[in-house]
Parts: sequence; structure tokens; C-alpha cells
Amino acid sequence: MNRTIYNLAFYLLLPLIVLRLLWRALFLPAPAYARRWGERLGFVADVAESRRRQFGETQWIWVHAASVGESVAIAPLVHKIRSELPGWGVVVTTMTPTGSERVFEMFGDNVCHVYAPYDYRGAVTRFLKAFHPALVILVETELWPNLVHYSKQSGARLLVANARLSEKSFRGYEKFSALGKPMLQKIDLIAAQGASDAERFKGLGVSEEQLEITGSIKFDITLPSDLQQRVANFRQRIEGNRPIWIAASTREGEDEKVLLAHKQVREHFPDALLILVPRHPERFSSAEKLFQSSQMNVVRRSSSQAVSRDVDVFLGDSMGELLLYYSLADIAFVGGSLVDTGCQNVLEPAALAKPVLVGPSQYNFQVICERLESCGALVTVDTAEVLGKKLITLFQDEAVRQQMGDAGKQAIADNRGALSRLFRLVENFLPGSDEESGDEEKGDVKKGSGSHVRSE
Repeated sequence: MNRTIYNLAFYLLLPLIVLRLLWRALFLPAPAYARRWGERLGFVADVAESRRRQFGETQWIWVHAASVGESVAIAPLVHKIRSELPGWGVVVTTMTPTGSERVFEMFGDNVCHVYAPYDYRGAVTRFLKAFHPALVILVETELWPNLVHYSKQSGARLLVANARLSEKSFRGYEKFSALGKPMLQKIDLIAAQGASDAERFKGLGVSEEQLEITGSIKFDITLPSDLQQRVANFRQRIEGNRPIWIAASTREGEDEKVLLAHKQVREHFPDALLILVPRHPERFSSAEKLFQSSQMNVVRRSSSQAVSRDVDVFLGDSMGELLLYYSLADIAFVGGSLVDTGCQNVLEPAALAKPVLVGPSQYNFQVICERLESCGALVTVDTAEVLGKKLITLFQDEAVRQQMGDAGKQAIADNRGALSRLFRLVENFLPGSDEESGDEEKGDVKKGSGSHVRSE
């Protein structure tokens, strides 16, 4: 009954969802939101047929990642599936145009990519009929009632990979437990990032047999082989040896706080350069205007202009280059954390041996932030003023910056391994696997064991 009410509400809201797409396309502006609506409604049979004719793909694994962060996180697993399970095609779905662009950049034609179907019966069942996946991998917290229900009904196995459940999300699921608990019971296995995530899932009625703790696949980060060369080439565009910090993946309402911190920094280091990278492309122009209104000289990545000594802010208005921007900086502030959006990926700057600063809103990466902070790689800053003071302190002490950077790299090295554990689970779930033939245990992860690998 509750899913019936959910479906009715979704159908009633669908016109508003379409209008929101148009609004984003016309007024943000983000024209990509006005394209490929058929995919969002599940009309993807022609795409599946094209892949069959061109690549001979008839067996499918469906990987659903919401946007850029989830796509990047699951990329190592997707690459491993494609290289070690060549008989299986992979369809990767996202919800946003930026996520779509990132999938194309990372995988090209190696995977099939379409937008995820909206979570109403017609769209989901059309999608499932087109691909008929044997396994559905949902990344982190991408749990949708109809997607789960009809995937299970179609005969697919369901695996939640790199699963996390913050206290905030847990409370949200509790409020709608009549809808959420039946959905969670249909999932075959939840591969949780940490023990705290697993305990919250148990609090929602998930059984011990449905849970494994695999750690976070984000610790299995791999840096591009050409990154250092790209950094060296780009440094030629920046004049002089200047103190540089980055504010990465900032959200709406956060740039103003970054501006205040940068003003503080420049009082002590007048030649300090800020690399500003807003989370969403539609905010590039508004961020530029904000800093220009404070009499700061801004240069965009997309321009050919040199970053001379009189430039205050370098605006990273490109996609897929965040590691390059982090590499250029001496100190990294990770955004989405001085506003209540849970912060973005703190492991990327840590992997590059950068001191990491982050605001108090950390629920998207709570366990990871706690781990980095406990080993001295990360510092939480509560306000713009505290951020500015900490930046000044770190710019004044190169030894401390080095210690924090080294601690971050070591933490990543110590926590690798989730990728291999997840891949073994994928193998076990596919038809013809050892598990299907009665051997449930493969490697160091056993389905249904509830065993806790080292992740906390």
C-alpha cells in the first residue's frame, strides 16, 4: 500500500520534475538538462540493441551512480569488471549531466551509458526490459523503491556497493520506514563502508546475512600516470612561486565564506592565490562575479590568460581536472562542508599528500574524515574565520604541512583493499559463479557471514 501511494505521488510530481529540468536548462543555465529525456523515462531499448549489434553484449550488469562523486568512486570496480569479466556488458547510469560527462570521460565506449530511469513503474520496467541485468549494483545510497522492487521482480540480484548511511539519512529512512524497510529487505547484500554504517542499516531492519563490511572503495584511489606531467605543464601558466590554496567542490552559499577566508590569508600573504572550483558548472559565472565584486582579479581555466602575480583567484571552470587543481595547491579545503551538504571527497587531496581542511558538515564522508583526522591528516574548521586562521598557520609552517600530507598518504595505503573484496562479491552474484554452484566463500569475503574486515 505504501509503495502504491509512493507511485501515485511520483506520477503527480512528474510534471513538476519535467518543469524543473526545463528551469535548470533555461535559467541556470545548464542546457544539458533539456536533452535525452527519453532515457530518463526508460526508453533505452534502441541503445541496448545498438550495443548488442556493435559489441555483441547480451549479458548485463547495471551500475547506478547518482553523479560525479559516485561515478568516480565506482570507476575502479567497473574497470575491473570489464577487464576480468569480458563476457559481461556494463550499463552505467547517472542522474546528472555532469555525472554523464564524467562517465564518458572515464570509460568512453567501454561501457554503455544512459541516464537512470525516473523511479516510477513505467520508466523502470522499460529500462529493465531493454537490458534485463543479472546484477544491479547501487552505489553508496542510491536506493529507490521501484528500482529495487522491479529489479528484484525481474530476477536480478541486488548489491549496494560502498554503502554508507549517515545519521541524518538513517533518521530520514526511519520516518518512512513503512516504505524503506520492505525495500531494504529485497536487497541481496549491502557492502558497507564501515561498522557504523552497518549498525545503522541493522537499525532499519537489515539482517546480519544481508551485510558485509568491505571498507570504502575510495581508499583504492589510483592517480593518473600523466598527472605530474600535466601539473608541470600547467605550472608554467602561474607566474612566481606563490602560496596557493584550493577551495574545491564548493556549494551555493559557501563561496562567500571562502571569500572571507581568502581576504584573511591575503592580509598575511598578499601574493596568495586561491584556486576556486565550484561543485556545479552552472555556478561558475556567479562565483566569478562574487569575487570580482570584492575587487579581486579572477582568471578562468578556460581562458588563455596567464595567472600573473596580480591575479587573486584562479577559477577552475572545467570538469575532470580536480586532481590537477589539487596538485597545484599547497593546502586543500574540501567544500560542501561549511554548508550543510555533507562535504565532498577528502581522499583525493590526501592521496596527493596535501593537508586537508574541511568544515563541520561531513556526513557524506564521516568515517573517512574521522580516520584522517585521527591520524593528523585532516583538520575540521567550523567557520570562515577559523578556516582563514588555519590557512595562515599552515602557510607559515612547511613542516606541519608535510606531516599532514604524509599522514594522509599513509592512511590511504593502510586502508586499501575494498576493490578486491567488492569484485569477489560481484563474481559470486553472477550466474555460474562459485556461490551459485554451492561454494559460498571466495577469497576473504563470505556472503552472509556478517564478517567485519579491517575498515574501522
